[in-house]
Amino acid sequence: MTEFVTSADGTRIASDIEGDGPPVILIGGAMQFRAFDPDTVQLAHRLAARGFTVVNYDRRGRGESGAGSVGALESEIDDVAALVARVGGRAALYGSSSGAVIALWAAQAGVGVTRLALWEAPLALEGQGDGGETLRGLRERIAAGDHEGAVEFFMRDMPPEWLAGAKAGPAWPVMVGIAPSLVADAAALTRAQEAPWARQWSAVDVPVLAIVGERTLPLFPPAADALVTALPHARRVTVPGTDHGWELDAMTDTLAGFLTN
Repeated sequence: MTEFVTSADGTRIASDIEGDGPPVILIGGAMQFRAFDPDTVQLAHRLAARGFTVVNYDRRGRGESGAGSVGALESEIDDVAALVARVGGRAALYGSSSGAVIALWAAQAGVGVTRLALWEAPLALEGQGDGGETLRGLRERIAAGDHEGAVEFFMRDMPPEWLAGAKAGPAWPVMVGIAPSLVADAAALTRAQEAPWARQWSAVDVPVLAIVGERTLPLFPPAADALVTALPHARRVTVPGTDHGWELDAMTDTLAGFLTN
């Protein structure tokens, strides 16, 4: 059954909470929320069965969560803080894709993070970002009411078959509907370009696991390696996976082992 917490600005954030044990909060990436991401729902079930209290939530502007100040990175961090408070004030975070970068910012903000598991954070290497082009372009399109154009713009550097497949299928209206929430993903990535990561995330003094798939896109392994260099307690692992997706058994085992030890 869905339950809700109230974030700092009054926005209600919807989640499923299951299991009993050390808490872990799952932070979705750009297009992810519970009703649209069955793989993460299954991951939550598996981790709960392995002895964890698992929080799988809809980020603001998606699913059953309210919109509030949708697109604001600070509000996303407040949402994580509210969920951490709900499970006792301390929790591990698992961030998927751009959700991994939101997890880093939440840890930097001091919301009570015990561990960070980061799946394929789509970070440009230091000094190689787009200077905020994606964030500006998204904001312009959202302000103009062009939500379809915003999603197309956000996906412009992804494999073209991903966009073509999305537009040809039933998922496209859902993706267009949550377009305003993509601004927070872009804001998280843009802020990471503003200074060296060791300085940006200087307060992230917890164990960090940077996870990449065996057959992934070229962006992700260098970003994971750079995170390991920048963060004092980070290491990288590789799991079976293809094209930004992981195999359920392998990810469950990897996360359960990291969160236990």
